[in-house]
Amino acid sequence: MPITKRVTFIAKEGDETKMKELLSVMVAPSKKEDGCIFYDIFAYEDNPRKFMAVESWRDDEALNGHKASEHYAIYKASYEPFCEKKYSDELVILG
Repeated sequence: MPITKRVTFIAKEGDETKMKELLSVMVAPSKKEDGCIFYDIFAYEDNPRKFMAVESWRDDEALNGHKASEHYAIYKASYEPFCEKKYSDELVILG
């Protein structure tokens, strides 16, 4: 069953550019991964510190493969100093 996640990031004041950079470099390699259906980063027009990653994976195995990737490890080790808050939820496709 496909898994879709929405992850929201609030950058620390003054770290918007760095947060955008760290999130943006995840897009291309993630899209190339086996089982990636959709992966992109969005910025909020009304809040330059707020970003959202939306990602869809074929199944748990694909999502776990993503979490084991080198680019994910780099992101995980790098984002916290620039992030004030992070929260996520899984979305379910109806129908």
